[in-house]
Order: sequence, then C-alpha cells, then structure tokens
Amino acid sequence: MVERQGQDLAQEFVRFAVEAGVLRFGEFKTKAGRMSPYFFNAGLFDDGAKMGRLAQFYAQALVASGIEFDMLFGPAYKGIPLGATVAVELARLGRNVPFAYNRKEAKDHGEGGTLVGAPLQGRVLIIDDVMSAGTAARESIALIRAAGATPHAIAIALDRQEKATENGRDVDHSAVQYVRRELGMQVCAIAKLADLLQYLSASGGDAQMHDHHERVLAYRQRYGVNDE
Repeated sequence: MVERQGQDLAQEFVRFAVEAGVLRFGEFKTKAGRMSPYFFNAGLFDDGAKMGRLAQFYAQALVASGIEFDMLFGPAYKGIPLGATVAVELARLGRNVPFAYNRKEAKDHGEGGTLVGAPLQGRVLIIDDVMSAGTAARESIALIRAAGATPHAIAIALDRQEKATENGRDVDHSAVQYVRRELGMQVCAIAKLADLLQYLSASGGDAQMHDHHERVLAYRQRYGVNDE
C-alpha cells in the first residue's frame, strides 16, 4: 500500500513537472558532457503556486519515507528556497523543524560566517533538486560535519538513475548510490527516471510522447545503473 502511494505520488510529480515546463525534452548537455534527451531544471519552479506545490511533494515524500531527522539544510543556491518552503510545508503538516542554509561567500560583517538560520545540530537532512556527480552533496556534508552535526539524509526531486563520472570517466554507480553505499546516508527522491519512463509510456497514442519515451529509454540503456 505504501509502495503504491509512492508510485502514485511519483507519477503525479512527473506530470506536474512536465506541465510546469520544468521537465523538458530535446537535447541537453549534462555536466558529464552527455547529450540527454530530457532536462530537469528546478529553477523554473518560479512562482508561488509552483513552489508551494513542489514543497508539498517533498514533504509528502519525506513523511512516506519514514526517514527521521532533526533539521533541514538547504545548500546554496537552489537548496535555499527548497529548504525554506519544505520547512514551511512540514510545519503545516505538524512537523516543525529548524532550517539553515549556507552562503557561497563568507560574510565579514554582522553575524559573519557562511551559515544562516538555525544552528547545525543533530541529524541533518539536506534538501536539493538533483544529484549528478555528488560534488555539491559532499560539500554540504563536509560543512555539516565541521559544525559538529550529523549529515543524515538527502532529499531530492529527481533521481536520474545514471552513472556518475569520476575524473572524466563513467563509473558503475550513480551519485545517489554513492551517497547511500559509501557515505551511509539515506536518500529520498520524489521520483526516478523509471517513473518518467512510466509516465511517457502511459501517454498512449501520443506520437510525440512515444518519441520522447524511445529517446529517454535509449539514454537509460546506455548510461543507466542497475537498481539496488
């Protein structure tokens, strides 16, 4: 039943992302230099209604995951509005937790430093949009540990389920799998590439969606990782 609810939530999220123009199809160059047939840009959740709906998806996925945490951390820059709105939505659901974020540049006046918001302590859940190479996640983890807190879990919108790159070469695991296996952290993804493929496949006789499905499927067959 819980798994069914998770699948329904994932499908609803993919539909929302496509209709909002945040999940797009075409040819897009990834950080790894690959030509991807789809692109997810959380920066295009650019008005109050979209951000509010996005926060609901994050909060619902987190509640369903059963992951325990003491506070939220939003890494600069996209993680800042994500963390803030998810904290608001969790509070609305009766789960009020502290929230913090970092600056890219240290402030040399006022309170100073790179951290803003609640003190980092306890089990920290990092909120971000996607994980490609895992570089941003490692930076956040180091910052949280340096503050004496525990980097416990990461919540992302979309798991691309594709091979990460290290030193310009493909490896056999994804960034999400690396975080789980090597760093021992839990990862909560609202949706995965498999959910996108299911959404495209369910579009029936729509020729354009069929074409998108074939392109995304070919991309996954070339760069995808084996599910854990």
